[in-house]
Amino acid sequence: MEYIKLSNGVEMPPLGYGVFLVSPDECERCVSDALSVGYRLIDTAQAYANEEGVGNAWRKCGLKREELFLVTKVWISNSGEEKAARSIDDSLRRLQTDYIDLLLIHQAYGDVFGTWRAMEKAYRDGKVRAIGVSNFQAGRFFDFAHYVDVKPMVNQLQCNTLIQQTAIEPLLAEFGTRMMAWGPLGGQGVDGVVKSEELTAIGSNYGKSAAQVALRWLTQRGIVAIPKSSHKERMAQNLDVFDFRLTDGEMAQIAKLNQHDTGVINFGAPQFVKHLIENYG
Repeated sequence: MEYIKLSNGVEMPPLGYGVFLVSPDECERCVSDALSVGYRLIDTAQAYANEEGVGNAWRKCGLKREELFLVTKVWISNSGEEKAARSIDDSLRRLQTDYIDLLLIHQAYGDVFGTWRAMEKAYRDGKVRAIGVSNFQAGRFFDFAHYVDVKPMVNQLQCNTLIQQTAIEPLLAEFGTRMMAWGPLGGQGVDGVVKSEELTAIGSNYGKSAAQVALRWLTQRGIVAIPKSSHKERMAQNLDVFDFRLTDGEMAQIAKLNQHDTGVINFGAPQFVKHLIENYG
């Protein structure tokens, strides 16, 4: 498997398993299945309420901790330097680990600068190997990255063949920030990725499905993808994308499928921000 090198030299797998909307009861089983078919990056979050399931699964799987790449996120209710610091320790406990490989700010609101100071300290103390953000759209990302000491190493965004996030790429590159794609196969207001006739036709050249082409397209762009499935066979299929390479022509053909470059969720919309702050802040 290829690896993505972050700005501080940490290497992360280009394809992982995401547990968004995986229930706490199902999480341990799903992550165990994902690890058994070869995933080594697991993406969770405090807000998903399933960090314990991730911790239980990796502890029982027989793999060494250094073989895994665990990602979690600080939720808005834990924003601010003191709260965030406590929440990081809570996440470490739930994940049953001494360190987190990548820690992200989940949403771009609340006391994000206080949260970042806690994350920088955790990074310097060895509790975290890399730090970044999630759902920071272009203007918010620039404002944040411009002022912090340790620049975000990752920005996790909604990204797939229909939501390509091309406009923000130069800005991320300016700060040495890599993109991580949630919803790489659709979902969250996006339909059509895995049903795409164009992707199906391209996949027929390699004996691959539309979903596998969509994931390969992301990894060839240097974007980390975290597809989710509760079915072990589908998990294995999603991971099986490193034995072929799309041509430049095929990459360009897929680039023309872009419909909503910045995503279907407007994270800067007043009603969205109001909802986050009033319900979780």
